[in-house]
Order: sequence, then structure tokens, then C-alpha cells
Amino acid sequence: MKQHLVELSENQSRQYLDAEALLRTSIQAKREALEVRGSMIWREMRGVRYLIRTSATGAQKTIGVDSPEMQAIYARFMERKQARQTRVKTLSLRLTEQRKLNRVYRLGRTPNVVVRILQEFEKAGIADQFLTVGTHALYAYESACGVMVGTEALATRDIDLLFDTRKSVAFLSAMKQLDTSLIGVLRKADRTFHVRRDQLQTAINDDGFEVDLIRRDASYGDPHPLRMTPDEGDLWAVQVSSGEKMLSSAKFEQMVVATSGDMAMMHTLHPLAFVSVKTRLANSPDREPLKRGKDLLQAQIVSYLWDDFLRLRYPEPGMDSSKLRL
Repeated sequence: MKQHLVELSENQSRQYLDAEALLRTSIQAKREALEVRGSMIWREMRGVRYLIRTSATGAQKTIGVDSPEMQAIYARFMERKQARQTRVKTLSLRLTEQRKLNRVYRLGRTPNVVVRILQEFEKAGIADQFLTVGTHALYAYESACGVMVGTEALATRDIDLLFDTRKSVAFLSAMKQLDTSLIGVLRKADRTFHVRRDQLQTAINDDGFEVDLIRRDASYGDPHPLRMTPDEGDLWAVQVSSGEKMLSSAKFEQMVVATSGDMAMMHTLHPLAFVSVKTRLANSPDREPLKRGKDLLQAQIVSYLWDDFLRLRYPEPGMDSSKLRL
């Protein structure tokens, strides 16, 4: 399998690790900043001064009557809000520099549109409700190993996103808060995305890149059929027989870098789960013959990456991480 891999240089590896550490810190800082969205204001009503908490959507809630305790709550909130906003801004500036360095060191491998989609999912608060499955998961595995996989194993014009129906309530809550739909989120990544009329589970942009939305077979009270939001023009998720197995498998998270230098965290399957899925597809008599060879090649490559690069760093499914060989 070595013939399908090119290892990163020492400088490339160092740059990747620096950028990944900064991205993780930035994502955490943005999540902490969300805790202090909105503001606090003072308002006098009928001669009494109240502290009011306002949400990002304009909703208001009375905290209490003006008092030393309310003054302290107000001061702490505004101080936290200012500190977190400043931290996010500072980290954003540093990320801009890292993007430039990613281009200098030619780290970008993942299609720009894929990274933009992952970024918009993170912004919308739905990143952990979808798994990137299929070919694009290789970008996460190669990044974790510090290698580049040959293009013969990566060529594809679509990405498969597995929706976790167990998190439907959280997803709908996020969409309602943002007053948008899933296709609306995709259009923030690329405004030309639209739902295919003949395949309602697929969004396609003007460049012909497709996003296929899949789910597990309906069970345990899952909504079915499943349109992602009440928006009549939104995507529908299509059932796949392997969906339950993939959702119940161990997960894997890794930063991927776009050709533009942009970065995003990709949530995907554990490498061994990927190998299992791809091996089963390659041996399935229902699989299109032209896809079987690619399935097998991808399974072999990821199996090699696991054995030679990842086994000692990541737990196998079901393994206690404290028992890892170091």
C-alpha cells in the first residue's frame, strides 16, 4: 500500500499540528462565546429598575430588581462577554495566518466546498449530528497519519452525510433558532446548492458537486419519512441498511485542510469501522462492478494506515483508552 501514499515533510507536519491545535482552541472559544450571546440591560418600569437578559433572537427575561447582587451579576456577565469576544477575535486573526501558511506548505487536499460545508455545520451547531462517510473520510485518516493518499482512491464528486436521527430534536431546535433549513445551511457554504427534483435526498451545486443525505432504517420511533425541517423545499434523508451499524460504531474526528488553506474538523467513522463498511460493499453482489474495485482499494489503504500509523495512538472500538499501547 505504500505506493499509494506520500508522507508529509517535517515542515508540513509541523505546520499541520500547529494549525490543528489553533483550530481546536478557536472552536472551543467560539462555543464558550455562545454561552454569553445576547446581552443584559437595565430597564425602569413603574419606577423600579430591573435587570433584563436579552437573547440573540430578541427575547427578554427579567433577572431581578436592581440590587448589589444584580449589579454584580451584570458586571460578571459583561466582563465574561467582553473577554470571550476578544479571545475569539484574536484567535480568528491567528487562524488567518495559519490559512496562509497552509497554502505556503501546500497542505490543502480536501475540496474547498467540503470544508466550507463542515465549517457552516459547526457555525450552526449541528456538526456532531452528521458523520462524513464514504470516500471523503480518507482525508481525515490521511491527515491523522501525516500522509497523502493517491488521487486514484479519492476521486469523487459527491459527499455522503449520515444524519444521526437520535439527535433530531437538537437538530430541529438549532434550525428553528437560526430560522433556516438544512439546504439553507448548505447555501451558506455555496449559494448555488439546490435540491435535486428527482432525488430529494441530494443537493447539487452549479459545479456538479453533490451532497447525499442518508440515515439509518427507521426504528426506535425515528420520524419517517424524514424531511429535515418543515421547510417544503428542504432535503429528505434516505434510509440505508448500513446506517445503524455506522451510527453505533466508534467515531473519529480530525482536522482537514482545503486547497484554499481553510480548515474544519471532520466527524467520521473509526478507521476500522470504515474498513468493515468498505469491505462489505466490495463483496456485495448488488454493488456496481465499477465501484467494487475502489471500495476494496480504500479498505486496503485505511487498513494499512491503521496498522502502520494509528493503532498505537487511537483505541480500537470497545477498547478502554487507558489500555492503549504507548
